[in-house]
Amino acid sequence: MHDDLTRFLCGTCARVHVLAQMSAITIASLVCGVAPPLAVTTPATTTPDATTTTPAGMVWIPGGEFMMGGVGALARPDELPRHRVRVDGFWMDITEVTNAQFAQFANATNYKTVAERPVDWEELKKQVPPGTPKPPEEMLLPGSLVFAPPSITVPLHDASQWWAWTTGASWRHPAGPQSDLVGKENFPVVQIAYEDALAYAKWANKRLPTEAEWEFAARGGLADKANVWGDEPVDATRCNTWQGSFPTNNTAQDGFVGAAPAKSFAANGYGLYDMAGNVWEWCSDRYLIDLYAQREFQLGAKGVTVNPTGPTTSFDPRHPGAPELRVHRGGSFLCNDSYCASYRPSARMSTPPDTSLAHLGFRCVRAKVDAVVPALSATPSAVDAESVPKPR
Repeated sequence: MHDDLTRFLCGTCARVHVLAQMSAITIASLVCGVAPPLAVTTPATTTPDATTTTPAGMVWIPGGEFMMGGVGALARPDELPRHRVRVDGFWMDITEVTNAQFAQFANATNYKTVAERPVDWEELKKQVPPGTPKPPEEMLLPGSLVFAPPSITVPLHDASQWWAWTTGASWRHPAGPQSDLVGKENFPVVQIAYEDALAYAKWANKRLPTEAEWEFAARGGLADKANVWGDEPVDATRCNTWQGSFPTNNTAQDGFVGAAPAKSFAANGYGLYDMAGNVWEWCSDRYLIDLYAQREFQLGAKGVTVNPTGPTTSFDPRHPGAPELRVHRGGSFLCNDSYCASYRPSARMSTPPDTSLAHLGFRCVRAKVDAVVPALSATPSAVDAESVPKPR
């Protein structure tokens, strides 16, 4: 049934669109524009007050002006042209939200993620061509996409060769119903749709980062560099990505076949972990493939976009039927230079907001004006392993 389900859902369901990180981009890679180097600056007004208490598990990102967009030969068209952006300071989670943290939220609120709910055919009909027949009921059961590496070499333009819709897959069972979270309390939570991330963020008195905030933070104070650590190429010591031949053979030279626990690799210049690789992270912005070109057209090459929150509409030709697309950033353990190289801080990907995946999670931010908030009964950063769901 899984083969039939994959063929149906990959062709019709927004929850299971072939996502950007699954798609081979055939447009030739471009190098960055010719804008002069611009150091990251830190306006004094973005420093938190001395009386402000640092929220647990977060670090202050000072804000400033930077060149947003791709650097180097791996930069893709949607990362260009590079352009000036200014963001105010904000707090950011030091790590991606973990299984233990999300479990505390789910247990406290009885929240059910998108992947834990049946597929709503009435909603699905709005996203498929008119006249599309309703699938069998068993294909509308709760589930999500799971990475299933093929045993033979496959063309990289067909992501259905390595992604399978799996009934019973969810954040509690990220690789399918036979999997669980035992011993993975400190791993990043995955199989999280956009609305799931929003729900957690609201509960935690936080929000999702904008795309600009995320890239500024990922760069860690470095200007005009291809990677979060500088211009040196990726290797197994830098971050959790795919070593070997994608998607058939992961040599796990970095020590991990799938996701890695939080803080398994060195932090960037701001003290943030896993801003490159491990799992993708939702941002709040809608995705628009030519957004950067539109900004430059509107403001000119020397103009500065201040605290952008993204476009009001979304479009990506790789997802022509999706009524809405949201940005996710950072790459994942599936990134490989032969395929996506999206561990870079400028790499942009689009995903329908009702989609959850085995390598998609999130982290949160909090603005300065929201830095002092009433304490929760139990903070999301202080969770013991007992709150993580056990095998059922």
